[in-house]
Amino acid sequence: MVHDPHRTQPARAGQAHAADSGLEPGGERVAKALARAGVASRREVERLIEAGRVALNGKLLTTPAIKVEPGDVLTVDGQVVNEPEPVRVFRYHKPVGLVTTHKDPQGRPTVFEALPKTLPRLISIGRLDLNSEGLLLLTNDGGLARALELPETALVRRYRARARGRITQAKLDTLQRGITVEGVRYGPIEATLDKAKEGPQGANLWITVTLTEGKNREVRRVLEALGVTVNRLIRLAYGPFALGTLGVGEVEEVGPRVIREQLAGHVEPANLPKGDRAQWKAPAPTARRRVAEPAAAEEPASHGARKAWGRADANPRRAAAPSETPQKKTYKAGWATPKIKPSIKAAGAKPAGPKAAGAKPSRPKPSGPKPFGPKPSGSPRAGGPSAGPRGRTRSASPAQSSGAHRPSPRPGGGKGRRG
Repeated sequence: MVHDPHRTQPARAGQAHAADSGLEPGGERVAKALARAGVASRREVERLIEAGRVALNGKLLTTPAIKVEPGDVLTVDGQVVNEPEPVRVFRYHKPVGLVTTHKDPQGRPTVFEALPKTLPRLISIGRLDLNSEGLLLLTNDGGLARALELPETALVRRYRARARGRITQAKLDTLQRGITVEGVRYGPIEATLDKAKEGPQGANLWITVTLTEGKNREVRRVLEALGVTVNRLIRLAYGPFALGTLGVGEVEEVGPRVIREQLAGHVEPANLPKGDRAQWKAPAPTARRRVAEPAAAEEPASHGARKAWGRADANPRRAAAPSETPQKKTYKAGWATPKIKPSIKAAGAKPAGPKAAGAKPSRPKPSGPKPFGPKPSGSPRAGGPSAGPRGRTRSASPAQSSGAHRPSPRPGGGKGRRG
């Protein structure tokens, strides 16, 4: 088609006349040439010609009945169309919410906008509607896309549909004879009821559907005609290619050997790829970045005195190594002193704090000699058999009860307490 992209001179008069007449025996039609170059499918190329966007040797085309010879300069929107590359095919796991088109008039997100930017210009083999998901084949050869889309090719499409309603396998078997819905005739369809989950509002059904035509919204319309509503549709396979373990939104190129083995009957021998390895590899997944916490300036006014806890320099525990764990703060024994009871507080005594862990209780030793005489009546230690109602009587220790000698805590004291 184009061997010299810098060629700008117009075609010869005889050649142009033959091209306009469409009777030139050599060459190939412009729609097929542009489709093989990956510009668009033949049907889309016809629309481009009607819109006046395609030119041959500098002259705008008004009809697709034009043949292109080697050496002709073919342009679309002023851009030179180069020679077609070998056929390439990609598997894409289309998610829900994308339109299978290059440009949507309603401004909805499209499949080709979501594809990696490193991919070549591709067109889809068949389509999946906005609410459908699963396997979508992409190629750089419009002729191959057209061949695989035709019902005459009879490529098997397998879907898995989740539907709401009630149906039996016997009713699904009636689709093997074909069905007509709203004046549209659909060919034989094989449907298998996989699983039904009963619920308060009815049943959720999983149905595997196999067909060979692939008309617009065929699975949804056919199952709705049988009384069930499809609320999820996944395409599992298209011809010899299966969805497999391809993740949602992922793309994978089909190897050249697989294309030669599976698609040789639909591709011209000169356009078949060579080699055994695919040219394009999916980029390695990037690590998920942690979402930064709001800074102190973004906090409410009531929290203005707080530090910016999301910054490592403002929080020593965040600045520490990940393996370093903060130590639990320890407190000295007796840090939580109990409150003084009103009765004891009135008496003027100070209760002793809790003992340290592991310490044995012992009687306090006097720091010096005490004067002789009776103890003050207000002391809480003044007790004994003759103590008043506020005095506390303490029982004798084991040593006292056994008769062992115990030194008196005050000078001149005898054995035990006074009787």
